[in-house]
Amino acid sequence: MPLPVMNASYLPQLQAFERQILSNQTKIEAWFRSKWKEHKPPFYGSVDIRNAGYKMASIDMNLFPGGFNNLNPNFIQLASHAALDAVERACPQAKSVLIVPENHTRNTFYLQNVYALSNILRNAGFEVRLGSINPEITEPVELETALGDTVTLEPLQRTRGRVHLADGFSPCLILLNNDLSAGVPDILKDISQTVLPPLHGGWTTRRKTAHFSAYNDVAAEFAALVGMDEWQINPYFEQISGLNFQEREGEDALADAVERMLAKIQAKYDEKGITDQPFVIVKADAGTYGMGVMSVKSADEVRGLNRKNRNKMAKIKEGLEVSEVIVQEGIYTYETLHGAVSEPVVYMIDRFVVGGFFRVHEGRGADENLNATGMSFVPLNHAIPVAESDQNDECGRRVFEQWQELGVPQTKADDPDYGCNRLYVYGVMARLSLLAAAVELERTV
Repeated sequence: MPLPVMNASYLPQLQAFERQILSNQTKIEAWFRSKWKEHKPPFYGSVDIRNAGYKMASIDMNLFPGGFNNLNPNFIQLASHAALDAVERACPQAKSVLIVPENHTRNTFYLQNVYALSNILRNAGFEVRLGSINPEITEPVELETALGDTVTLEPLQRTRGRVHLADGFSPCLILLNNDLSAGVPDILKDISQTVLPPLHGGWTTRRKTAHFSAYNDVAAEFAALVGMDEWQINPYFEQISGLNFQEREGEDALADAVERMLAKIQAKYDEKGITDQPFVIVKADAGTYGMGVMSVKSADEVRGLNRKNRNKMAKIKEGLEVSEVIVQEGIYTYETLHGAVSEPVVYMIDRFVVGGFFRVHEGRGADENLNATGMSFVPLNHAIPVAESDQNDECGRRVFEQWQELGVPQTKADDPDYGCNRLYVYGVMARLSLLAAAVELERTV
């Protein structure tokens, strides 16, 4: 698989950006190691990255990733090594894992994700079963996935502070692959088992603005470490609350925020000599699946939304009404695959990058949300490289050895393989967001 093609106009700026990261690789890896001693990483996560050449940054962090089926299956061993490390750190004596999935019994692609995630954990040596909180699941049911595999969902039960399945299967680790958009179910509250990610990481309480507030601190420290302008890796944002899109309540406050953000971006563009037109992304402060998202280049665009756009912004997953949004600096994506705009999505388990894919959309522009109907996924054919210093711990050593067995090149600052260098930089950007998520979860306990 070829790497995306970078727009030639922005390639020199991207090369300069990458050189700055690569020349500080040893320092960066030492910094990450020190940070993971201070902050416990989430069990897993995926990060959407936008690359404009002059700026590359995470724009979203998903604590309940649902696209493991889109990863290259050749690297399941890498993910399994990381999962083994993550499970052992959470429950040292664990021999099994109980996954609580989303209630999507008809979404066969999501079921394929559950199948892939289960395989990663089984390959790490754990017995894995699926405990559903879907009220429609009252007995074990076998469902077919998008690729013709099968998964078995069993109703989750609870007895004296522990959740279990009908035959008593009740491991110490409950792994959520359900983002709790509909709220935290009573069955999971105050149980004695370890629940990861924690319940307060679900969209019932989590806010994107809380994540990017933590990311502000992480990005500032990292930028100082490598000697770059923090703005190059950090999108501006504001939170606006008190909205009712259907009744047009809060419309003026939202328009004012958009106007402020556009002016702030324009000032930075003028400082950097960037000729692009600024834009912002308005999206629900809680929620996922690319719902409740719009791209805006003028405050007037949010003042008189038509009924279609009001309906689009008013509700998200589970039919929840949107009353809070994040107004986030838009970052152009100037990478294309086969002529279509693309963006990298990086997957991590514990503190390790385990793969990723490019989200590609033929019907969207460089300034639009790509997480929308019509998108496709192109898995990375090469693992995102790891620094040799990661071999200092056991899991890192195993991953490094696995890469050697698979013939995956290792990135060095002077590596002539330019694409390989790009993948390393993607991994750094993703881990910054993962670190911010760790800080965010600590702050919201």
